[in-house]
Formats: sequence, structure tokens, C-alpha cells
Amino acid sequence: MANLQVSHLTFSYEGSGDNVFEDVSFNIDTSWKLGLIGRNGRGKTTLLNLLMGRYEYSGSISGGALFDSFPYGVLESDLDKTAEDLAHIWKPGVEDWQILIQLDQIGMDAECMYRPFGTLSFGERTRVMLAVLFASDDEMLLIDEPTNHLDKDARETVKEYLRTKMGFILVSHDRDLLDAVTDHVLVLNRTGIEVQTGNFSTWQENRERADAFAKSENEKHIKEIGKLKAAADRSSRWAIKSENTKIGFDPLKEPERNISTRAYIGAKTKKMQARVRSYEKRMDREIRQKEGLLKDVEQVRDLKITPLGYHKDRLIEAKDLTLSYGSGDPLFKNLTFDIRQGERVFLSGRNGCGKTSLIKAILQEAAEDEGKAGDGRINVTGELKVGSGLKVSYINQDTSFLRGTLKEYADAGGLDDSLFLAVLRQLDLEREQFNKDMSDFSEGQKKKVLIATSLITPAHLYIWDEPLNYIDVFSRMQIEKLILEYKPTMLLVEHDIRFREKVGTRELVL
Repeated sequence: MANLQVSHLTFSYEGSGDNVFEDVSFNIDTSWKLGLIGRNGRGKTTLLNLLMGRYEYSGSISGGALFDSFPYGVLESDLDKTAEDLAHIWKPGVEDWQILIQLDQIGMDAECMYRPFGTLSFGERTRVMLAVLFASDDEMLLIDEPTNHLDKDARETVKEYLRTKMGFILVSHDRDLLDAVTDHVLVLNRTGIEVQTGNFSTWQENRERADAFAKSENEKHIKEIGKLKAAADRSSRWAIKSENTKIGFDPLKEPERNISTRAYIGAKTKKMQARVRSYEKRMDREIRQKEGLLKDVEQVRDLKITPLGYHKDRLIEAKDLTLSYGSGDPLFKNLTFDIRQGERVFLSGRNGCGKTSLIKAILQEAAEDEGKAGDGRINVTGELKVGSGLKVSYINQDTSFLRGTLKEYADAGGLDDSLFLAVLRQLDLEREQFNKDMSDFSEGQKKKVLIATSLITPAHLYIWDEPLNYIDVFSRMQIEKLILEYKPTMLLVEHDIRFREKVGTRELVL
């Protein structure tokens, strides 16, 4: 392996006045298991694309490393091709035996190589792509969000597979995955890039200590500047008052004064003015030392939510529930459960077991209760009761419908646009994004639009379907704190283990 050197890297997208990276330099070893961490919109995926040579930039990237990246692009027309055919398009020159070795390591049967790619589940496609990615050993591999949309078992399989590998840069917001498979981190801070040894938790502990020290030093400097400013103001007033007494005095009122005291007063005033200049120099020194202390401190602001109280304890009740589409086989049978006020119920199960369909069935029942047309495509047998007049705030997995500016979106949805934008700022969406078209947002930024919409929508029940895909770790912790503080009633599908463990009260396994 080699040393990868990035020197004075500067890059901005065409038509944008903002640089994604400006004069950035860092060195990494291509044998490391490197986690790439940063807020949404900081440029993690952009950096991977720059390493792949997909964009023009100023500065240099050197070291002789060859790169390959996950995920590979798949067109609609590719779905009829076999995984074997696609593998040779994705990685020219790769041998089948090399891929088969990796498939065995990642727990996949060899026969999946010879099936149409479109017949593979999302988790199977991910594992096939990773097997192709690691089929050669002379490249540094760039892996972007490999566990999004994967169920618990598939995530565990990918985690165990990556644990055995080396020589990669991994973009992920899954703290459990980052801790398990990385030995270094590359962090995109607010004003620069840092490289540290250790996994995410190691870096987080170091960062919390550094942030606490920076905040403490900042407070000390603020207090010292305040003291110096007060002392300078006092001395300045004394100097002015003293100077004003040099000329002109009433001999009846001040018989002890004479013309010779003028020189004494002048010397005293000069001394006071020198003291003021000394205070000002010390203030300048304190201000310079204060500058930059908080430049890379992640200011994670507290969020708020306004859950409504419901007149009954039980919001949803299902008994012997079976769901299916058309004449197809049932997704599940005879499911019995309820959701009570204050509970945060996580739906779990393999991909395709019916988690999202159950959510759609609940939304369908809620819509029909309000006299609106439901989806109607889901066959419901057994009992599914949704509380009368229940207000639901829903986050969908899909973000493809987000277009136009944030204000246009808020106006169309009847949202308070000033409150909506304020919540997005609390979620660290930069003001520069406010007038941009949402179709140009990163996936994480689009998810934040949906989360902000849900947070400012008063509801009895919050239904969130994979809300944290692409959401950065800082925002995840921010949302965890919000939920634990306000305790809204929630039904969630989310595969982030740490998130489930922190905020969940119950798990419903399909």
C-alpha cells in the first residue's frame, strides 16, 4: 500500500459561489480502514468523487493509488443482465473466481451471480457489489453508505465482512458500523479536515474533551476581555477628566492650585493614557487568542416538538391482522399489537416482510377515518383500529418528490415558513441552501427537510419510515435527545442499532 497525499485541494460546483473544499491538505495510508465523518453537505461524497477523478479541481492528489467505489451505477436496462455480466462492466479484468471467493466470505450463494440483477433483493445487490469491489487487492476502495435500507441481519453481515477487510474509506453515519470496522477517521470539520487514529467513539471522546476545553478557554477569554474593557473605560474617563482640569480654574474655589500644577496634571494624564493603550493591547491579544477556539466546535442545538395529547391511552389496535396486495401471498398473518400513548415502537424484520406496508395500512385507515380516500391497494383482514380523529405526522422513505425552494415547499404544505427554516438551521442546513432547488440537495439534506416538516406538524402519533438514512451522526444524536425529552408517541422503522437502543420502548417483530 502507499501514502495518499492531498495538497491544497480547492473545489466548487459549477455555478456555485461557495467552495466545498478550500485549500485542504491531508495525508493518509491506503492500507487504513478509514471512516469518513462529517455533517450533511460537508462534501463526503464529493471527496470520494474527487479521488475517483470525476471532477476537475485545483491542488493535487498524489501517491499512485488506484481507486474503485461503491455503489456501482445500475441503469434500468441493467436489471435484466446477470450479476456476472455487470461485474465485468463495473470492474474490467476481474476474474469470476475472485468474485466467488468474496461472495463466500459475505455469505452469498454463487448462483446469485447468474441470476438477473433485478431479481436480487436490495440486500443481495449490496453484497454482490461489495464482493465485486473487494475482488482485487491493488486498489483503495471508496464505500459510500453501504448499509442504507438494509435490515438488521443484512447490516450485521456487511459489518462482519468489512471487519475482515482493509484499505478503504467508508462513508457511513451508522455509529455501530464505524466503531466495528474502522481504525482511523477522516473528519470534515466546519473549517478544515483532521485525521485521527481510532474509531468513531474514540474520536468522539477526544472531540468532546477538545470542545469542552475550547468552550472553557473561550469563557475565560470573554471574562478577561470584559475586565480589561471596564478598566480601560475607567482609565480613559479619568484621563479625560484630568486633562480637562489643566486649563482654567477658580482661585477662590481651588486656592491650592497655581499655574505650575499644569505640568503635573499633564504628566498624570499621559500616564493614564498609556495605561489605556496597555489595556487595549492586552484586549487585542485576548481577542486574538479567543479567535478560532470555537471554529470547529459542532454547535448541536436543541430541537423541539409539539406532540398532541389524545383522549384515549390506546391509539392503534390490531388483532389477527393479515396484509396482502391483490391476490398475492400475505406479507404476514395474524399479527396482534397495540400502540399506547408515550410508546416508541420500532418495527423490525427482514426486508420485504411488510414493515412499510403495515405503515401504509395504518395511514390508509387514518385517511378513511377523516373521510379522505385511502391508498386502497392493501388488503386488510382481521382488525386494524386507528383512533378516531388521530392526527399523524408521517416521514416517507422517498425524497424524490422534493423540488423547488424551501419557501415554495413550505407554502405548498401550509407550513409556517419562518419556523420551518429555523428548525432546518437547527439541523445545520446552511442558509445558502434556502434559495436553492431542493433537487440539488444531498440525500441527507433532503431527509432533514422531511424531519423538519414532521417536527413542526402537531400530531398525536409520529410515524417515521427509515428517517435516518443519510442523516449525519450529529443530527442523529440531536434527534435522540429531542425524543427522550419530549417523549412523543412514535411508530418507527429504523435500522440504526444505537438509535433504537436509546429511544425505543418496545420492538414489534414481523
